[in-house]
Amino acid sequence: MKNDCNKCDKPNKHHEKDSNSCKGCICDQLRRLQVQTEVDVFLSGGNVLEDVVFINLDQNNCCAFFNDPTTEPGSTLIIDCQFIQAIRIEAD
Repeated sequence: MKNDCNKCDKPNKHHEKDSNSCKGCICDQLRRLQVQTEVDVFLSGGNVLEDVVFINLDQNNCCAFFNDPTTEPGSTLIIDCQFIQAIRIEAD
């Protein structure tokens, strides 16, 4: 059954978690990272995505969006920020 916030006995209380639902250091950093910043992404499985460009973090589902202009021009990478071990912010 769908929740109806107009009839909820705790109005908007269950919405407080929306902005902080993604946990971890990297999710916190991505919240503050400037769009179009070039980074290297180190995944929890050991893979590294080099020279990708940060686009957005969807805080509702923890999906971080990156473009990969070098390897796959025009492609979008979507990664759960909770599975990123580290990011390296590229120098200008």
